[in-house]
Amino acid sequence: MVFKRREKRPFFVALWEALWPRGGWTRAFHYIRHRLNRLPDQPHRIARGIFAGIFISFTPLFGLHLLGAAVLARLTRGNVIASLFGTLVGNPLTFPIIAVTSIKLGHWILGLEYVPTHPEGLLRTFSEAFGDLRHNAMAIFTHAHPQWQGLADFFYGIFLPYLVGGFVPGILAGVVGYYVTLPIVTAYQNRRRARLKERLAKLRAKLPHRKAARSDDDPEPPAT
Repeated sequence: MVFKRREKRPFFVALWEALWPRGGWTRAFHYIRHRLNRLPDQPHRIARGIFAGIFISFTPLFGLHLLGAAVLARLTRGNVIASLFGTLVGNPLTFPIIAVTSIKLGHWILGLEYVPTHPEGLLRTFSEAFGDLRHNAMAIFTHAHPQWQGLADFFYGIFLPYLVGGFVPGILAGVVGYYVTLPIVTAYQNRRRARLKERLAKLRAKLPHRKAARSDDDPEPPAT
């Protein structure tokens, strides 16, 4: 493949780069800001895309964040590419904070008692839910009875509170992202438009001089 790495990165190197990009998060932030500024779209549409991407990052739809951000950006008439950049707010450094905050808030909104779970218990909940999925998939082709207890514990204990609780911080963070992005992109596009107008004015000012220089270089026609 053309874009395949010549040397495969070790697992721990790939994991570390997922947590800490090459050049650090500051360089990654400046790169993302540069790419957003140069998107060929109106500033408010780019800001709407950022809102969509940030909001989706606060949902438990892991593996579907990019698709969800693109769909939400289309529904809100935002820029789809900007929404994909917005999902970077959800990353291995921020997901633990987002998850804990959303789950706690979701339990409070639903009127459920939140019981702090140790990492071992959390892993057990995910494992039992995955085991039920695998068992029920095999039960379609066998005489085994479906099992739902693990999936029910995962849905009511983690997924539903996460989904409900992520709405409020997701909207707040998305609105902040919108109002931060809008003036930055607007100012950049205005500066870029002014520079283009200045260059065009200089080119127009040079055009008569070039025409005059060409006319002086042209030989006079022979006398008849």
